[in-house]
Amino acid sequence: MSESIDTQYRAGIELFNECEFFEAHDVWEELWSEYRGKDRTFYQGLIQVAVALHHFGNGNIRGAKKLYNSSRAYLDPFRPKHLGCDVDLLFVEMEECFGGVLAASEEFPRVDLDPELIPEIHLDEEALATARAASAEE
Repeated sequence: MSESIDTQYRAGIELFNECEFFEAHDVWEELWSEYRGKDRTFYQGLIQVAVALHHFGNGNIRGAKKLYNSSRAYLDPFRPKHLGCDVDLLFVEMEECFGGVLAASEEFPRVDLDPELIPEIHLDEEALATARAASAEE
């Protein structure tokens, strides 16, 4: 993992954890658009998680549900952890956060985002260092 990729990855996580989902999406999308390695799909999944939360916060429940589902499809191959991100924990927190969205059967449901249930990404620095070392050997 190059230093600029690491910087963008971390910057996106910081914005995400500050609930700046659209801004996190922008940072990760820039990274994703220039990146051609094996982690490209992982970054795309993070982008979709951020956009799902952005839509949820803005009341676009249909868009939030669609991106929730596609983000899981992109991130599932990277379980349980990838690049220091506990993908399994992110899935659990997303399921809790999106519970009302997923349960809604109406075409245009009204579901409020509970600030207490918004997921965060906490990097496992040891796992990230291992991933960096493995990437440097490739």
